[in-house]
Amino acid sequence: MPIIRVALDVPLSTLFDYKVQDEIQLEIGQRVVVPFGRKTVVGIAMEWAVQSELDMARIKAVVRVLEDVPPLPAETLALLRFCSDYYHYPLGMTALSALPTRLRDVEPMVLKQCAFYTLSETGRALDIGSLPKRRVVQQRILNALSQVPMSGVQLRKLSASAPAALKSLIEAGWVEVANTPAPHRNPQSLAGEEAKVKSHTFNDAHALTAEQQKAVDAVTPTKGFACFLLHGITGSGKTEVYVHLMDAMLRRGGQVLLLVPEINLTPQLENYFRSRFPDVELVSLHSGLAEGVRAQNWIAAQSGAARIVLGTRLAVFTPLPQLSLILVDEEHDASFKQQDGLRYSARDVAIFRANQRGIPIVLGSATPSLESWHNAQSGRYTLLQLTQRAVLPATLPMVRCLDVGQLPLQEGLSEPLIGAIETRLQRKEQVLIFINRRGYAPVLMCTACGWLSECKQCAGKMVLHLKDRTLRCHHCGAQRRVPPACPTCGEGELKPVGMGTQRIEAALQARFPKARILRVDRDSTRNKGTWEAMRKRIHDGEADILVGTQMLAKGHDFPNLTLVGVLNPDGGLYSADFRASEKLFAQLTQVGGRAGRADKVGEVIVQTAFPMHPLFVALRAHDFVAWVQVLLAERKVAGLPPYLFQALLSAEAKQERDAMGFLQTARKLALALQMPLEVYGVIPAVMPKRANQHRAQLLVQADSRRVLQHFLRAWKPQLDALPTQRIRWSLDIDPIEF
Repeated sequence: MPIIRVALDVPLSTLFDYKVQDEIQLEIGQRVVVPFGRKTVVGIAMEWAVQSELDMARIKAVVRVLEDVPPLPAETLALLRFCSDYYHYPLGMTALSALPTRLRDVEPMVLKQCAFYTLSETGRALDIGSLPKRRVVQQRILNALSQVPMSGVQLRKLSASAPAALKSLIEAGWVEVANTPAPHRNPQSLAGEEAKVKSHTFNDAHALTAEQQKAVDAVTPTKGFACFLLHGITGSGKTEVYVHLMDAMLRRGGQVLLLVPEINLTPQLENYFRSRFPDVELVSLHSGLAEGVRAQNWIAAQSGAARIVLGTRLAVFTPLPQLSLILVDEEHDASFKQQDGLRYSARDVAIFRANQRGIPIVLGSATPSLESWHNAQSGRYTLLQLTQRAVLPATLPMVRCLDVGQLPLQEGLSEPLIGAIETRLQRKEQVLIFINRRGYAPVLMCTACGWLSECKQCAGKMVLHLKDRTLRCHHCGAQRRVPPACPTCGEGELKPVGMGTQRIEAALQARFPKARILRVDRDSTRNKGTWEAMRKRIHDGEADILVGTQMLAKGHDFPNLTLVGVLNPDGGLYSADFRASEKLFAQLTQVGGRAGRADKVGEVIVQTAFPMHPLFVALRAHDFVAWVQVLLAERKVAGLPPYLFQALLSAEAKQERDAMGFLQTARKLALALQMPLEVYGVIPAVMPKRANQHRAQLLVQADSRRVLQHFLRAWKPQLDALPTQRIRWSLDIDPIEF
């Protein structure tokens, strides 16, 4: 009886052997239901085994094969094996985590059956161009159906009035319901096929600038793998470059994968791309979708039916049979790095995937990561630059840095900033006040004894949320009511210390009572659909002042926004994180880039205690290149990435001695391997306690990626063998958070 090796979602670095009975037809890459312990679970068939180390009598049989979706292709399985090997994470957990949640269920996926429409005989004989010009939607539908049968959902994406137009076309006898609706083609049938050129409608609404055209011309003729770094200032039209590259690849019959860092950016991008490619099937993949919808979208991508796939980091694993271009927007963003489970970088995995597939990949950013910039300077990537704003006469905003040491502040706001806000309100222009701290105040303090609102479960403070009079920990989620008096002395007055979005909102409302103020942070956008409604209000001019966190910092285009005020950004200048100043410059560049994106002049006012710091000097000059050269020189001297390669072993336990003891043992094992790399001492984490868990870490650093991986392959099995009853530990390759 043949034996199949199956990947299961369990924390063991092995595949599991199962017998396959003769009546079961099974292909590599298919999902199978198998017994595991007392449960029945879903796994992925990875490889056939000639023989097993186990006695045949002990090997259980596959219960059934799930045939609801085609098998994962060999290319995807190879990608998952690479990630498991590089990030030293169990293959089964790697493979199953790449599937939509619905496809990890033991029950098969039931695909929604919907009517599909096609052209009738008279419809195929019709000269579509002869229809009156006013029948734009009807022409669009007929053109789309001349290529492939489409569902009502797909046709509605062409236009809001598509149902009415479709009804008229059916009544005219030009369109009919397809006899055999086949929404998804099997990707296996596409494997041997040459990509067919497909026509589609492309709304080429914007003429490219010379720089944009140069970028498009550099990428379009590429044969085989090439990585391009598109460095474009804010408002330079990177999205327009993406659109034209998409058009070129779609015309060749290919699929395009666009990765974005934030869920909040997907709806507006989705709407924009639909408007530019009205008859091309586009799907989104992100955690904000219902499980069923996400699975349906994944299947549409896997089948080749969806030709544009827009997603957050997990979308990088989606099987795409005709993939011909990968785009990574805001490639520097930390959101592309998964911080638990499989700690992968979606950007780095996307580069590997493009290399594996032999296709071009474009990394876009106004502030590229130091790693990507270094690769572009060394010739590994091709650098493309957009130095001018795409919409004339828009220019980069003027940046002013106000020294808060020399200015009195009223509830965190200086008089020059208040005056600038007043001027914009008089002109009916919009203002954005950026403070990257939600809540009313970071801490509550007793004026008599100095008591602070500390979290009992973390080494951090509880944030005051005044509206519902609660203290909340933004690290572990703990919350409690604001005490009526000081818990320690019972006498002193409890006062909020520091500024958060809620406090700034209240201060601005008091100062500008007639202004329409909108606060945008994780608290105010918690409910589904809230952020979409807010964004519509901003675009419709129904908000005068926006107060927000980094949610508002990137990707948004508000033409009437002309002033950005930045409050209290100095934390990034003296952080324990060596990447903090890099992140701060990127953040300030992004948020400042929201100002003056149309025909109105923009201004950015930064309130800082260090106006002459090199970061702020470069920010005022809009000189990313000068700032990145400073940072790279510092990193080279200090021996830090991108000049070295790191792995971080973290441990947490109820008792500090357990976490520290595990890491001390791990360090001894690392030193005993006597390899040419640096093993640092065991230290507490930056936040040494979170959610009642004591946290510590051990850093390992090597001059080359090859040396580090060689070491990890020897060290990781030793770590797996250590007793871990009272601790949890994880290994992070290329860490970005400490």
